[in-house]
Amino acid sequence: MKARLFAILTAVAQAPPPRFRGGLQWQVMHGEMKGFYEARDRHGSWLYRLFCVLERSGTDAGLGGPSIVLITGMRKRNDSVFTRADYARVRALGGEYRRRRPRNVLR
Repeated sequence: MKARLFAILTAVAQAPPPRFRGGLQWQVMHGEMKGFYEARDRHGSWLYRLFCVLERSGTDAGLGGPSIVLITGMRKRNDSVFTRADYARVRALGGEYRRRRPRNVLR
């Protein structure tokens, strides 16, 4: 599962949005989640999501250039939905990341 999700992120990084055409594997989020992207994978009855932000000018964030930043991951059953509280936690982590100078990143 991890290998597949990271393969999706690698493919996105090699052909960055909007050039990347990954179907349902990489989705821009809307509404309250605007500014986030999600990498998606399914294993059996579980859906796995990695919530990311794009640093188009990564050098401003202490990165070598444009980058994909993984904020957090979650999983859910295929027939369920994430709650508003789940999405609020993702936004809170994204907000914490954006407020930091320098930003905390692993390379």
